Amino acid sequence: MKVGFIGLGSMGSAMAERLLQAQYDVTVYNRTAARAQALVSQGARHASQIADACRGDAVFTMLADDGALESVVFDEGGILSSLPKGTVHISSSTISAALAERLAVEHQKRGQHFVSAPVFGRPEAAAAGKLFIVAAGAKDALEKCAPLLEAVGQKTFHFGDNPSSANLVKISGNFLIASVIESLSEAFALLGKAGVEQRQFLDFLTSTLFNAPIYKTYGTLIIDKKYTPVGFAAPLGLKDVRLALSAGENLRVPLPLGSLIRDRFLTLLANGGESLDWVAISCVSAESAGQKAA
Repeated sequence: MKVGFIGLGSMGSAMAERLLQAQYDVTVYNRTAARAQALVSQGARHASQIADACRGDAVFTMLADDGALESVVFDEGGILSSLPKGTVHISSSTISAALAERLAVEHQKRGQHFVSAPVFGRPEAAAAGKLFIVAAGAKDALEKCAPLLEAVGQKTFHFGDNPSSANLVKISGNFLIASVIESLSEAFALLGKAGVEQRQFLDFLTSTLFNAPIYKTYGTLIIDKKYTPVGFAAPLGLKDVRLALSAGENLRVPLPLGSLIRDRFLTLLANGGESLDWVAISCVSAESAGQKAA
């Protein structure tokens, strides 16, 4: 099967590499062409333009936000005008439900298929093929891309035939992760101010009441103040919380915690945190408590 892959950031590069390791014929495209070189050295074909990545059986997109995906899809020479009938566009980007709905309609008009398949996991999980994937779309399209999703993730969860459902799941999941980061940050600030050993508390927490990988992963990052290298950039965290708030507004669902976390991200970015991992919002709680954050 021939596969195109558009968007070679940390996550996209790792996913494309997994497809190569699974022996797929992969053509890669990135706006900054130099990012494709590592994959080309492993056997990928380099696409000099978007259309060249759309000549196979499916094309993945893994892009930062709605604007980036809209440009790649709708601009002249983009995916919509280049993808053959019957071919699947698999969007793994974290985008708004509204854009997913628009993409589903526009692809259908042209006899193309659209599947939303956003992923959960940091770049190291992507490199190890340990992503969790949430997918939604027409049954025949999901069946066609199932082997591709199996190559990049450890398990795929299906959420029906409406692609935007998968995007709402992804947005809600990232909102919950941000909430975990915020709640851990506040608890660590409280304990740190009292002189209680934070790492001992985390060991207790993850061995008893909160025995889940996310608490161990993000609790450790917070305690170690590991804000670089970036696994998920703080501006993207702000973007995802805004997506949750927008979805809540559209559906008339208040998300008061989302508003608080949005302000945490805004505070971090206002103080120079653009290039830090999103776990760096823990700095805001620490500094509010009068503690040295980094």
